[in-house]
Amino acid sequence: MTDPKKNLICKECPNGCNLSLDWKDEKTVEVKGNKCPKGIVYAARILKSKKETHIVVKERYPTVSLEVLHEVAGLFGITLKALHYDILIEGSPERSVFRVVAEDENKNFFLLEQVEHKSLETKRRIARTLEFLVKEHLSLVRPYLKNRQGQHILEHKKSFWQVAHFIPGVALDRTKYIYEKWRGPLLADFLISLYAKSKDIFPEDRKKDFSLKGYIYKLQQSIKRHYPPIEAQVDGVISFLEKDFMKVYDSLPTQFCHGDYHPMNIVWGEDNIRCVIDWEFCGIKPETYDIANLIGCVGVEHPSSLLGDLVISFLEEMKAPGTISVTSWKYLLEFIIALRFAWLSEWLRRKDTEMIDLELTYMNALIDNQHQLKKAWSL
Repeated sequence: MTDPKKNLICKECPNGCNLSLDWKDEKTVEVKGNKCPKGIVYAARILKSKKETHIVVKERYPTVSLEVLHEVAGLFGITLKALHYDILIEGSPERSVFRVVAEDENKNFFLLEQVEHKSLETKRRIARTLEFLVKEHLSLVRPYLKNRQGQHILEHKKSFWQVAHFIPGVALDRTKYIYEKWRGPLLADFLISLYAKSKDIFPEDRKKDFSLKGYIYKLQQSIKRHYPPIEAQVDGVISFLEKDFMKVYDSLPTQFCHGDYHPMNIVWGEDNIRCVIDWEFCGIKPETYDIANLIGCVGVEHPSSLLGDLVISFLEEMKAPGTISVTSWKYLLEFIIALRFAWLSEWLRRKDTEMIDLELTYMNALIDNQHQLKKAWSL
């Protein structure tokens, strides 16, 4: 467990930055470790609840020289006028080394991102994919700009950069959105459109290169070696999946999926979706992958939301076209449980014992309430 007087794990987004608190006196603390301003927002809320009202921020984000940012913007045909470090950027900050909102002389806003060399292949694939989807008239997609040589990513002074138009959004109220019915059909409509528009995606992007089943068994062996206190609980969940789901997993129908589809990876408007972001895990996956991930992420906010209006309206809209097979719907709940192993792995990597316990409790709650959930979801 973390000591809230010394450390916090930010819960503003799934990234979960480890925040360290350096107290200067009884009312002044420096917050470090956040990779975006959301970490400061989270620390402020937690500390205020403990009657700690004054926060001094020491490290809000990495720094890149103004000269370099002007040069990078210019290479993409942008005349840089101002930088807006205070604007919150949706999506995980771990997707890039550095990012900032920039404004040009015509009051257009852009997102400048520095990316790691090891992620170049992935970033180029994503840029190519988004360009294809835009040409197929899929709305709510933000493509990356090209430089004068037609490249989505350029190298400048031994670092790599990409640029997209910045789309501002409305922050989600984490206590309310999970029950709001109007969001469900919008979330479903985008997926339905994505699946229809991506049928002819580039052959090289249709490669099925990830097996959730294999991932779970690999994680199970790692837990046996390194986390024996939770081994029995993990084995129990896997035994449930082995009754049927693991046997049929490899034969489930597949299609192109976003890969990390959930409400925190969406730029929301007041009553609409403005943009779907964070495509790092897109590719060919079982056809209910995105559906299962979204429901699982909503439910972990509060289990009661699994029977709430957002989830129910989302499922009703997803079923309407009849594009998902009967078999895939049959194993949706099991798929939701299976996908939580990816989140469990992340909490284990961060050594976040609170979230590890929550994840295991959540998976077992899904198992214990499987019949009620399947009935409510008309599976």
